[in-house]
Order: sequence, then C-alpha cells, then structure tokens
Amino acid sequence: MLPESLRRCRRCLLPETYETIEFDDEGICNICRGAEHKQGAIDWGERKQLLDRLVEKFRGKYEYDCIIPFSGGKDSTFQLWYLVTQYKLKPLVVRFNHGFMRQTIQDNNQRTFKKLGVDVLEFTPNWKVVKRLMMESFSRKTDFCWHCHTGIYSYPLRVALRYKVPLVFWGEPQAEITAYYDYLNDEIEYEDDKKFNMLRTLGITAEDMHGMIDSPENPVDKRDLIPYTFPDVKELKQLGYVSVPLGSFIPWDYTRNTEIIKSELGWQSDELEGVPDEINGHGEKIECFMQGTRDYIKFIKRGYSRVAQINAFHVRNGRMESDEAARIDAQFDGTRPPSLDVFLEYMGLEEDEFRKIVTATAIPPYRHDFEKEGQAKPTWDYVKWYREDNRKK
Repeated sequence: MLPESLRRCRRCLLPETYETIEFDDEGICNICRGAEHKQGAIDWGERKQLLDRLVEKFRGKYEYDCIIPFSGGKDSTFQLWYLVTQYKLKPLVVRFNHGFMRQTIQDNNQRTFKKLGVDVLEFTPNWKVVKRLMMESFSRKTDFCWHCHTGIYSYPLRVALRYKVPLVFWGEPQAEITAYYDYLNDEIEYEDDKKFNMLRTLGITAEDMHGMIDSPENPVDKRDLIPYTFPDVKELKQLGYVSVPLGSFIPWDYTRNTEIIKSELGWQSDELEGVPDEINGHGEKIECFMQGTRDYIKFIKRGYSRVAQINAFHVRNGRMESDEAARIDAQFDGTRPPSLDVFLEYMGLEEDEFRKIVTATAIPPYRHDFEKEGQAKPTWDYVKWYREDNRKK
C-alpha cells in the first residue's frame, strides 16, 4: 500500500513525512545527498587514523578498554566483532534487555559471546514498571518504546561510571538514518546528553515520567526510573568519557557488515513482521518482537514503514533500483502485524482505542485508510512470545 498523495524522493522514495527530510531542486532528499558525501567525499583513511589514536589513548588503562552496548542485532554484533578482532580490545559488553528479545537473537548472542570470549553484563528492568512506561509514552507520544530508547542509551553510560571506563563504542551513526546529524557536515557524532535529550526521550525526562505514572493507588519507586536517567554530566566529564558510534570512523554498510558476522560468528538472520525476506537478508530490526507494531504505528502516522526504509538503504547503496523499490513498497509496506494483538493485550486496549490515539498524531498530508491495509503473516516464533493471558498462546 504505497500512498500516492505524498511527495517522495526521486531516488530512494522516502516521503515528505519522513523525519528531517528535505528535497533539493532535483527532487533528491538530504539523506541521499548525505550518502553521496559519505561514499565520495569523506576521507575514511583519515577517520580510521582517528579511531586508531582514540583506541590507543584508552587501551590497557582501566579494568576494561571500553564499554560496548549490545542488543545482539546486526549493528551491535558487528561493532563487537570489529573491536575485538581488529583492535584486540577487552570490552565489557552491556546488554539492556527491553523485554522483547527473540529466540534467534538469544542464540546468536550465546554464539557471539563464546566465539569472541568477552565479559557480559545484562540488565532487565521491572516488567510491571515497563508496561506502565509503555502505556504512558504511547498515549502521550504514540511511541511505546520510551523505556527502550532511554534505557539502551543511558544504562551503559551508568555502567561506564560504575566501572570507571571512559570509552564507550556504539554502532551506526545517526547520519545513516536522519539529518539530525549529517555526513555532509563531516562531523564525528557523540552519544552525549544533547543527543540523548534530542532523540531518545521524546521530550520526557525520567523525572517527568515518574510524576506521570506514580499515584497513591499504584505508587512507583523513584529508583525504578534510574535506568532510564542520563548520568550526571559532571561525573561523566570528570571521568573523561568519550561516547561515539563506530560508524563515524569506518564506512557503515549494513549488508556488508552482516555478511561478515554471518561468516565469522555464525550469526543468523530471522523473519521480520510485514517485511519480505528477499529485502531483509541483512537482518534489520529482528531482535525485538514488538518491531512490527512500532513500524505499523509509523505507517499510520507517516505513510511509510520498515519496508520503505530498508529499500531506501538498498537504493542508496546501489543494491536496488528505484522502480523495484516502489513495487515492493506498494506490495508490503503498512500491513497490520500480528504483534499488535500482543501489544493491545499488554496495554489493556481495544483496537478502536489504539487507532484513535495514533490517528490523532498523523503527519499531514498523509491520512491512513484502515480498510485498504493488508495483513502481515505471523513470524515462526509468534506463538512463543510472552502473553499476559496464557490461554492466548
């Protein structure tokens, strides 16, 4: 279902409702222009030398050489493989478990950790609090992933402070996805408090969130919000922290990176709700069984979803023609995912209530027609996902 009313990039086909998108006089979007700059103008040899110097500055001086936040998806697995095998670093791997990890990822993780020989610290937050955070952020922002995005990007930095390890390596740079940070500016991105507050919190601090979900009838301990709170910036600066994406120093290529971890680590891809396997061999977003619902919400609001985003990556990297991307987008993008039923159960919502909340925040000029949407097939592991009502398994 490809909305015809939206203006789109002539090359990658992302629509005018895509976050941070702009079009030039040729009808090409700024994300595509950034990709051109990345591929033709950035001196990646010089960037690699910056990485060499950064690594040597911190190597061997602390209990661990660096902290590596890790989900087990393609990007964090590649960054871990790269830093361990190419730089021989001793990292502490920090895994924030958002509550929706799939079995294939769990199996991948065990293989990866054992093959590379690394220390791993995993944290799983209180599920009862997580559900309340999900409902609050969904009802206010139509994004139920507040706990995930704040936790993933704050908790590893809290661990860095606890272990006194200043260097933190992330994976892909934001410049691959949006223009909040842009390859055209030739800048090294930092995962700092500025980026956290701009991109991760939805404009809601952990303190704000506590005030929203706490009540006399159902109190929430303030300490339960600590994992979602960015650490004290003064303490981080005293530590001398450097928190950067690896993709600011080496050219990030989802497909090539995935081929490497499949070959070197036996990493396996998986099905993704509503996305044909033919375009997702590189394993985009397979670590979360709620991803299909997140993408569906995006389509209702903006008229594009995961299929269109994946195809845009392929077009920019010369792996797909725009005509082929348009055909696949029209056939698969925007289908209703089976995971929506699980989400509604978690939140205690009826589907009509869900639709009302999401459509109220739609981005003009897109208007979603629920009567025309298709139905995505369940993934192989759908029956294994945690259900509040065991009878629905």
